[in-house]
Amino acid sequence: MHTDWIWGLGGGLLIGLGAAIYLLGNGRIMGASGILGGLVDQSDRSLERLSFLAGVIGTPLLLRPLLSPAPETHLTSNFTVVIIAGLLVGVGTRIANGCTSGHGVCGISRFSLRGIVATLIYIGAGVVTITLFRHVWEVI
Repeated sequence: MHTDWIWGLGGGLLIGLGAAIYLLGNGRIMGASGILGGLVDQSDRSLERLSFLAGVIGTPLLLRPLLSPAPETHLTSNFTVVIIAGLLVGVGTRIANGCTSGHGVCGISRFSLRGIVATLIYIGAGVVTITLFRHVWEVI
């Protein structure tokens, strides 16, 4: 039986749970790029932001012993592509004033028009990007 979908479901449930806990805990929407952005640009180095980042990094490390064997990834071995992709994601989240957790998970669940439109745009951009880079230019 093909079970890769289970990893996506589990990850989605953890993100949704994290968003719910964050909202219930402090009354604010969980937007990972905004939380990280406040740390990077040094506008807000609160314990809340640092705790969130520690949880994002620490949770997979804590769950690692339970995930044996580790799920297979299909990440390119071209490290330059990975760095460029990460930088583009960072720029995109700044331009969109949010990321998948803010707009996609929290925005859509609150029926936010801004979140719905942003999600449709970044999903569409992802489809175009992967089509060009993988199937047209064969870079990844």
